[in-house]
Amino acid sequence: MTKNVIITGACGGIGRGAATAFTDAGWHVIGVDRSPPIEHLDVHEFVQADLAADDGISALRTQLAHVERLDALVNNAALQVNQPLVQTSDDEWAAVMNTNVRAAFQMIREFHSALAAVRGAVVNVSSVHAVATSMNVAVYAISKGALVALTRSAALELAAEGIRCNAVLPGAVMTPMLEAGLSRRPHPDGPDGNLNALIDRTPLGFVATPAQIAPTIIHLADTELSPYTTGQMMVVDGGATIRLGTE
Repeated sequence: MTKNVIITGACGGIGRGAATAFTDAGWHVIGVDRSPPIEHLDVHEFVQADLAADDGISALRTQLAHVERLDALVNNAALQVNQPLVQTSDDEWAAVMNTNVRAAFQMIREFHSALAAVRGAVVNVSSVHAVATSMNVAVYAISKGALVALTRSAALELAAEGIRCNAVLPGAVMTPMLEAGLSRRPHPDGPDGNLNALIDRTPLGFVATPAQIAPTIIHLADTELSPYTTGQMMVVDGGATIRLGTE
């Protein structure tokens, strides 16, 4: 029987890469994004929905009422605000937290029965910022840390039903979000200078593509590949967090 996966933020960099990888692996892919579907998006079904809206996920569940069994849920939708903590407004805080944390919580809750029906898996796409962060991304880092805590709690509570829940923590990945973030700190050579500096500081010496993150997501999503893994953080950052910041 074909496996079903829902991927939120399917039009973004990592979401799009994951959709292609799941499709290539023979899964039935349901993509969700607040933006209209982009060209050449590898999904079998697509729902446009704002998951940060108060009724966004309940409306989505209604639209996907036909999904009675769900092998994997990939909570990937994310919003980043490049602001110092003390300059962040309440509205910006709410937008980030609702998109990055509340939506994941609500997706797990609303699709719980479909996951339980086939002892499915949840993969929350967090960020390396959950464990080591930088300037001017405070609310984003806070939200990604909360997503890791949600991962552990869900893993513990849902284990009795055979539902596994893990988190992937990508480091630098060439996505529109990364490109926007390269401008948050001044550099004599502009964003390109920040990108080159980032590459130089990464032990493996390159910035990943979304396609290089997708295999880890699939590994944690597929119970045949990771049947005994739950509640874990999988850091995929080219070695960035293994180096002392004092070096």
